[in-house]
Amino acid sequence: MSFFRDVNLSAATAGFVAVLVGFTSSVAIVFQAAQAFGATPAQIASWMWALGLGMGLCSVIPSLMLRQPIMIAWSTPGAAVLATAGVAGGFTMADAVGAFIVSAALIVLVGATGWFERVMNRIPMAIAAALLAGVLARFGLQAFDAAKTELALVVLMLLSYLLGRRLLPRYAVPVTLLVGVVWVVAHGQFNGAAVSFELARPVFTLPAFSLAAFTSLALPLFVVTMASQNLPGVAAIRAAGYHDMPISRIITMSGVTTLVLAPFGAFALNLSAITAAICMGPEAHTDRDKRYTAAVVCGALYVLIGLFGAAITGLLIAFPRELVMAIAGIALLGSIGGGLHAALKDEAHREAALITFLVTLSGVVIAGIGSAFWGVVAGAVALFVQQYGLTSSKPSE
Repeated sequence: MSFFRDVNLSAATAGFVAVLVGFTSSVAIVFQAAQAFGATPAQIASWMWALGLGMGLCSVIPSLMLRQPIMIAWSTPGAAVLATAGVAGGFTMADAVGAFIVSAALIVLVGATGWFERVMNRIPMAIAAALLAGVLARFGLQAFDAAKTELALVVLMLLSYLLGRRLLPRYAVPVTLLVGVVWVVAHGQFNGAAVSFELARPVFTLPAFSLAAFTSLALPLFVVTMASQNLPGVAAIRAAGYHDMPISRIITMSGVTTLVLAPFGAFALNLSAITAAICMGPEAHTDRDKRYTAAVVCGALYVLIGLFGAAITGLLIAFPRELVMAIAGIALLGSIGGGLHAALKDEAHREAALITFLVTLSGVVIAGIGSAFWGVVAGAVALFVQQYGLTSSKPSE
């Protein structure tokens, strides 16, 4: 199989780092969302089963088929919306599952019709690159923010990365991760007690549908998933140079998979942005055509998370928060730099791109919609004000 010839240590490490970052940074929010609907421990494990299998299979299978890094994740802002609305509205698990199904159906609709991809095709590359850089830069800032509580660990990992970039550029991130793990274990900061070995089992919940659940759960979940997840996800794909990736079909696939797994707890599957940048960057593989192997490794690990549920969850959250923050920011340095370069190199789009970057980086939330969406809106308005009518007003030669 060509996968085994193409995969290398840096690609495998990129896949692991993507899971470590994506999972540990937001799994607590998913737990809170499940608990907001009165989920039992068995139902929470079922959510992990459904989400892990959904993300994993939707990453592994198309990545192998297309030989491109297809990265699917759960909707972290969607989980935050559910955690808040579930408590405030007093909704049951049946209401939640019904909302998951409705939201997934809307995602299938915009994917199958190609509407979302047509909108994305009209966004200038500079704006898309600035959007991605703004999303990723927050993780870069968090890496150095972790130095407030773990200065020695962060400095050691940063020095390891810089030396790795000079001496072993292909393996700079694996070396950095290894150094960080050794430091954590040596200083007794690895919480092995969090690890327990047991298989997760799916628990089916019969959905219930209501207007209240549609307006308070389904519609907000759909909007934030498209605006705060799929939008920067497409930006990550374009910035990495995969311009021929079938975006509409992938979004449709994520919606259909959510429909199937929703009764078991899969609330929203979508394109990844943060973990995609880790697996699509040059640190994952020097050959762009072989970076799909990092996505396959990431997807396979997500499947294991789904199958082993609590065991894998405990393993990943056993690492201290500072290690996760540091390796995320360091692994994304190349992608942040590349995004900023693409965003600012064209003088005609520079100010609009900079506005997009700053609004996205700010983390502002308006009407429950995250800064990724508003960054694009602000950049588009700036571009319109600065350039509308200029081309047509130029005299013909």
